[in-house]
Amino acid sequence: MLENKKVIIFDLDGTLIDSIGVWNDIDRELIETIGTIEFDNIDIGKQRDEKLKEFNKSEDMYLEYCRFLGEKYKANLPKQEIKKIRYEIAAKYLKNIIDYKPDAEKVLKLLKDNGFILVLATTTNDHTIKTYIEENQNIINKAPLDEFFSLIYSKGAVKNLKPDPEIHYKILNELKVKREECLIVEDSLIGIEAAINSGIDFIVMYDKFSDGNREEINRLSKVQFNDFNEMLEKITEELKK
Repeated sequence: MLENKKVIIFDLDGTLIDSIGVWNDIDRELIETIGTIEFDNIDIGKQRDEKLKEFNKSEDMYLEYCRFLGEKYKANLPKQEIKKIRYEIAAKYLKNIIDYKPDAEKVLKLLKDNGFILVLATTTNDHTIKTYIEENQNIINKAPLDEFFSLIYSKGAVKNLKPDPEIHYKILNELKVKREECLIVEDSLIGIEAAINSGIDFIVMYDKFSDGNREEINRLSKVQFNDFNEMLEKITEELKK
């Protein structure tokens, strides 16, 4: 898995941190706040993923996602106001609730201590990353993002988001490394598709919120881990060789 690898590229939401369910809670609270019709109890995470993929090429896909929510749930507000409310709701979750998945920080520390370059490549927006770095004590106390990652590329770093491989090409160019010297860690189908499109090897970290695409994820991936403890054991085993 790590043979000849120099750079480990991590996704963030659903991979390193338990956040997908939190964003579902945030969007549910948003819908209940702005909507004039009852929440329809759909799979809100799947709906969000589908819409963000649909709006991938727009100037601000989250703004368009908020427009969609406003239209679907009959909100009498402009999309800019809905987006503002969404981030006001999100603030309390981002600062106090979001945390690493169990043992994720141990994996980061082991890799960094053994000379691997760690990179964060995420579609999370820049403001959220800033909150994690400056205000989220769960993350700061375990493995501060700005100390553990040599590069942090968030939504604003590229024009084309995953599954477009632009973010991975940017990492290759910035670090002057070859595809075969990198390994991507992802949880979602859209992230796996970006890895495949980049030509970089990848492994999959299980996240229950990707179960809707599990069959396709299983088909595309060769190496999967149920949790970071499994990954930690595998890395420890390989480093002993």
